[in-house]
Amino acid sequence: MIKKEISNFSIKQISESGQCFRQNPAGENRYSVIAGGRYVEIEQRGKETFFSCTEEEYREFWHTYFDLDRDYGKYMEIAEGEDDYLSRAARFGGGIRILNQDLWEMIVSFIISQQNNIKRIKRNVEELCLRFGEKKCSAEGVLYHTFPDVHALAGVSKEELRDCNLGYRSRYIYETVRSIESGEVDLEAIKRMEYAGAKKELLKLCGVGEKVADCICLFALHHLDAFPVDTHIRQVLDNYYPKGFPMKKYEGFAGIVQQYIFYYDLMG
Repeated sequence: MIKKEISNFSIKQISESGQCFRQNPAGENRYSVIAGGRYVEIEQRGKETFFSCTEEEYREFWHTYFDLDRDYGKYMEIAEGEDDYLSRAARFGGGIRILNQDLWEMIVSFIISQQNNIKRIKRNVEELCLRFGEKKCSAEGVLYHTFPDVHALAGVSKEELRDCNLGYRSRYIYETVRSIESGEVDLEAIKRMEYAGAKKELLKLCGVGEKVADCICLFALHHLDAFPVDTHIRQVLDNYYPKGFPMKKYEGFAGIVQQYIFYYDLMG
């Protein structure tokens, strides 16, 4: 267990923000997180944050995963300007950070997210992991399953995917696996692309539309100009920004602002 003091960081808010689906309550002010084939439990007490891992693992993985080198205070400062709605949203969700998540996991997770709610998405993702992921044991003796990679899902039929309660999304995932296995879409190449190019490539995948592509760009590739628009965001834009959202004002971090808005609309 290691202790850190981190500004503008709330594991609770991050877990509820709709960008990740394998973070869950594990006690009072404590959450379990499965990412990158690893497992950690995080507890917050006031300004102190405790990670159930070694200092080496924290530096090698979790520090980057939670984007802890970035000063989110400066983004909040700009967001808390003359815009009353956005000021409230930024203050309400000031502990949110944009995670550096696995590209393949985010592709599948956000295909599953279509016409779905967070609770059900989590169940669907967990079922995929239980059936097709690798079983592991954490240093604390907690058993968990990794997210199945492309090759693990390549041998899975549409019927088996449908058994995970994925409905029509099972076909999307099945076809997406084949697009990547065949080389039609190259994930390693996408990781090296700028936002526009990466989004264009992602749109080639079955079941990936504008919103899903933007979610993947933001939450996996860390393109902070991606601004996913779902029903929550659309309602806010219609109600508070009928003349259009001032994207230029938030150039370079519009995706962070989107998360403040989404979380405030969802939980506020």
